[in-house]
Amino acid sequence: MWRSKFLRGAVCLLQGADRCNPCKRFQVPLWRYLSFYQPSLHPLLQCPVKAPTWNRSEVKLRHAVPLYFYRTLRKDATSTIDFPLHPLTVTDIKQYLRSRDILFHDGYSCLHAPSIFLEPGSGKENHSLFINKTTGQFLCMETLVEGTWEDLQDCIEVMLNEGQTSISPNVLLGFPESVEEQEEREMELKEVQRIWSSSVPFSDLLEEEEQLVKTMFQIGKLTNATLKRFGVRLFKPTKSLVFPWFSGRDSGLRGVKLLSAAIKGDGQVVYTEATVPKVSSYHNLFGLPLIARKDVEVVLTAHELDSMAVSQATGVPSLALPRGVSCLPPILLPYLEQFKKVTLWLGGDMRSWEASKIFSRKLGLKRCSLVRPGEFQPCPSKALAKGKNLARIVKASIPAAHKSIVSFKQLREDVYGELANVEQVAGIVWTRFPELNRILKGHRKGELTVFTGPTGSGKTTFISEFALDLCMQGVNTLWGSFEINNVRLAKIMLTQFAKQRLEENLDQYDMWADKFEDLPLYFMTFHGQQNIKTVLETMQHAVYLYDISHVIIDNLQFMMGQENLSLDKFAVQDHIIGAFRKFATNSSCHVTLIIHPRKEEDDKDLQTASIFGTAKASQEADNVLILQEKKLVTCPGRRSLQVVKNRFDGDVGIFPLEFNKASLTFSAPVKGKQKLRKVKADKNDSTEETEEIEHKEKIKKTLKPTKAKTVKGSGPGKGPTDEENNL
Repeated sequence: MWRSKFLRGAVCLLQGADRCNPCKRFQVPLWRYLSFYQPSLHPLLQCPVKAPTWNRSEVKLRHAVPLYFYRTLRKDATSTIDFPLHPLTVTDIKQYLRSRDILFHDGYSCLHAPSIFLEPGSGKENHSLFINKTTGQFLCMETLVEGTWEDLQDCIEVMLNEGQTSISPNVLLGFPESVEEQEEREMELKEVQRIWSSSVPFSDLLEEEEQLVKTMFQIGKLTNATLKRFGVRLFKPTKSLVFPWFSGRDSGLRGVKLLSAAIKGDGQVVYTEATVPKVSSYHNLFGLPLIARKDVEVVLTAHELDSMAVSQATGVPSLALPRGVSCLPPILLPYLEQFKKVTLWLGGDMRSWEASKIFSRKLGLKRCSLVRPGEFQPCPSKALAKGKNLARIVKASIPAAHKSIVSFKQLREDVYGELANVEQVAGIVWTRFPELNRILKGHRKGELTVFTGPTGSGKTTFISEFALDLCMQGVNTLWGSFEINNVRLAKIMLTQFAKQRLEENLDQYDMWADKFEDLPLYFMTFHGQQNIKTVLETMQHAVYLYDISHVIIDNLQFMMGQENLSLDKFAVQDHIIGAFRKFATNSSCHVTLIIHPRKEEDDKDLQTASIFGTAKASQEADNVLILQEKKLVTCPGRRSLQVVKNRFDGDVGIFPLEFNKASLTFSAPVKGKQKLRKVKADKNDSTEETEEIEHKEKIKKTLKPTKAKTVKGSGPGKGPTDEENNL
């Protein structure tokens, strides 16, 4: 109670009022208005903060009330994803703006409105406020004030309550940060300045050194004039290229990206990137300071070298995305609103082609064109090195928008691309499960995988390593764990990531946690039974914000309790599976769905028919995986993974798994040939020896297909036929 009164008094002081007036047009929710700030008598904050200026005359705080405000320590909270009870729509945003008499017009991905943070008549306020149509997040291009839709509503209400035509940007920017945030930001800024001041322009390098560096990074065709125009330098201590991030308002240096090259033992050159600040806070559109207000066309690339190659060869403005093909942060969309035509040339492989189609949805299909990858259209830097005509390639880009009905003539090049890039079409391969690669060939977007196994066999533990392997390769992953909480799940994945028991090596925790934090991994905040509609809305929200390409749902049964109890439970399950199937296809996102099996006898293997519910789960799924466990047998050879359906090419098979309790991993190779023994040894020796031989022969026959080659059709004698598996 005392806290709410204190906050109410603080808001009254900030509004320049002696007391709160309940008769005003709109009462600002106190918890929301001060959601980012916390009043405190913190001893480390020595100077009182001035109140924001609502009126032309500055309102001062009374000396009798020594209020101190500081921003609470908020580490990157994007690792967990929550969704409001009532999702925001563009209709809600438009209705609110109209009700407050705020003019706006539709853009490609944002609504454009006059900025409320600029004085009328300044000449800069015309439609410089951009409001994202999907999330409501806003950005003022002139003052760089940004925040959530709730923040903007609060600012508008305060402005209207005071009868003003504008509000000071200090409302959201005028409070000092916490001590921890200040220290972290200062360290990052010092590191940026140190790297930048220690780096050398290419024009200052010796000719031999310049040629060596250009050869190392394969940029021999890029001129020094182009490198200088984009501000690229060389950091000599690590022989890295330095790409600057300049602020759009004052051209101040906000960060840097370093590109390093290393030669492996086989002579292959490997390039690595590092950013300061960290990746989650690095929102640089490389080349943005070179964009003029009159430019209406731009080429988006995945790498800085590609952007410079396009600009030099075509003269068309070009920008590089900060995270390549993995993500297009919505915070960057306002900077791209001025362009009537956006050409996406993200690379020469199938993954770049898929990312181009996904990003074009965010940017607006009608204005986007895509450069189709192929042998004659590689990434821009390689095209420049090979002497290709980049202007012709950009001009030949195809529209991203498509009709509902197409002919084979329109699909012809897509079909050829899949035939010419078989390995890339197969998807991203696992590094920890090579046997799985031989059967499934890879992890592909837009598919639905159903995974099942006996209770207590380690389904969650296996699938967490299964997903972690892909996440470490840049697959943006969203976990929906309704059975175990996120802390326990994160602990399991961190142990698998470090491959050791961190409770016995706590001195290494921070090191591994820092590396783990950089993974594109996110968690839903749900736990226990959830409604399918809420879960799907959260998934769609995450796909838009973070370009999620893999969603794990653990497990299906936890979403059935919130549905209509009057319906048959099997009908409810079929509805949920159909919804996930539709989501995977429409969002081009892979969904892995864990389903508990029916109760089976301990001595029998599970099969497709063992999946709980009707046959819809196995029919809708592109892949069906079963974690087999022989409960009457001790390790090794106790667990195995069986692929009983593979819609991609029909290959199925089974391979053994060995669980390592120290690292909680299943990826350790099975060592040698060892005898299996029964848990209960209550029979005579001869009988026991006979059973051991029978078990050994049975496992040998079971594993034989995966050792030689994968098997066409179903598993070893059990389960549906090949035709049924590929329905």
